[in-house]
Amino acid sequence: MIVIIDYEIGNVLSVKNALDRIGVRNIISRSDDDIKNAAGLILPGVGSAGVGMNNLKRFGIDRVVREEVAKGKPILGICLGMQLLMTQSEEGNVSCLNYIAGNVVRFKTKEKVPQIGWNTVFSKNDSILFEDIPQDSYFYFVHSYYSIPTDKDVIYGQTKYGNNFCSVIEKENIFGVQFHPEKSGQIGEKLLKNFITYSYENNTSG
Repeated sequence: MIVIIDYEIGNVLSVKNALDRIGVRNIISRSDDDIKNAAGLILPGVGSAGVGMNNLKRFGIDRVVREEVAKGKPILGICLGMQLLMTQSEEGNVSCLNYIAGNVVRFKTKEKVPQIGWNTVFSKNDSILFEDIPQDSYFYFVHSYYSIPTDKDVIYGQTKYGNNFCSVIEKENIFGVQFHPEKSGQIGEKLLKNFITYSYENNTSG
């Protein structure tokens, strides 16, 4: 079972619809038991970092997710969900989950902000998420902020919008994508399949 974390923010239904389309058993939940029994976790998100972190703490989700991730359970952050994996966001000066050291900053570019639409991702050859996905494939983005990891080795994909920015992170069992795979057609579904395959192969739920 894949658990889509329900913290009353963002695009949980569109993520569920994508998993349903590819035939993956999934549930939208914030239950401790569901999170503990999941093969993998997806942290979606559309909205502000402040509201997102407040809701994770208010429902106690941050605690149980932290415990499960520490055990090696795979987690995939999508859009805001990726940003919440970082240490700090300048969107409201919010402390985030700190799974990946680094900060989230607003675009400072001549390009229109937010970035809305299709853009390419250049990924590392050994990326788990991008296995069998061609270089410079297009994914759908909607965001005004992006992540700057302290450790550049966790950057597994980059996208150009004014300047190059980190659009994919991978560190052990922790994954994040700044774009929306659930809105990116067959290529996005392939990325979700790659995460799910990894999750079941590294299932820590016992």
